[in-house]
Amino acid sequence: MRTLNVNLGSRSYPIHIGRGLIEQPQLFKPHIRGSKAVVITNETVAPLYANKLAASLSHCAQVQLHVIPDGETHKTLSTVSAIIDFLISIPCDRKTTIVALGGGVVGDIAGFASACYQRGIPYIQVPTTLLAQVDSSVGGKTGVNHPLGKNMIGAFNQPQCVICDTDTLSTLHVREFRAGMAEVIKYGLVRDSVFFDWLEDNLDQVLGADADSTAYAIEQSCRNKGQVVEDDERESGTRAILNFGHTFGHAIETHLNYSEWLHGEAVSVGMVMAANLSRKLGLLTDSESARINAILHNCGLPISPPSSMTSDNFLRNMSVDKKVENGVIRLILLDGIGSAVIKADYPMAALNATLDESVSA
Repeated sequence: MRTLNVNLGSRSYPIHIGRGLIEQPQLFKPHIRGSKAVVITNETVAPLYANKLAASLSHCAQVQLHVIPDGETHKTLSTVSAIIDFLISIPCDRKTTIVALGGGVVGDIAGFASACYQRGIPYIQVPTTLLAQVDSSVGGKTGVNHPLGKNMIGAFNQPQCVICDTDTLSTLHVREFRAGMAEVIKYGLVRDSVFFDWLEDNLDQVLGADADSTAYAIEQSCRNKGQVVEDDERESGTRAILNFGHTFGHAIETHLNYSEWLHGEAVSVGMVMAANLSRKLGLLTDSESARINAILHNCGLPISPPSSMTSDNFLRNMSVDKKVENGVIRLILLDGIGSAVIKADYPMAALNATLDESVSA
């Protein structure tokens, strides 16, 4: 087992990475404060892992299970309301611990519900997808979507711990695994060129589910994200670099009504578009941009937006984004592989040219 720590004072917590961790009660016990634990999972994950997790938690608390529908389209306030209805009906007190078992959608919803219920109860992240293990389970961003914009409703709410059982990846659909690779690659692009080089050299092993290579990729991703979160927990500055590709990607997801494409697929295209804009501004070389396109393509990820999207679709959806300030869309760009910059002073002509080229590709 590999263990990292996110150091945030009283909100610090460990990230455990390894095989069979769901079945190790001693990992959960230090983080269960009261007599009840409520597992929030979805209808896909529940038959696979809910019983194993409940068996471990039963050594620490009375366990209740609440199953929500699967999919990004259910990442809504109504789903959170249903969770809170369940918590009240049991009933749960302020020492009840929520345990989020599933991918990023489950983690975001359960974390937000824990922030809202009685003004905050503890929760644990048990991510079961690659994307959730390397990204959404770490850092305390929780929330739901609004029809007009992704993740527009939420709260910062750090978990008690994150338990990444890599055995859960064995049941993950290959498309989901590859979508998670977009976030893994992102860390190399925004702050860790050595890791990006390693990914280029070891991509076949990771995509082939080699256990050691996959665990290393998860560890390095969590290490990079944890260090950024420690520096800027509430995204008042540098944490925004973790949104590289996301402003373009969120525009795609909003356009598709949070269906058809996975989050990582949209982010993949968003990173290509952000790299292309970086290249137009002279921040990134042609060869670096080509390397980015190549590794994403080799992961089986899309590098062009949906054919139904226009430049106007992008601009309209990008204007409803948390990174917009005073009407200006702040973008995360690259001034080299491993180095990200936050830019608001780019020429609109360059952005428009990037959008036009992308939708016509």
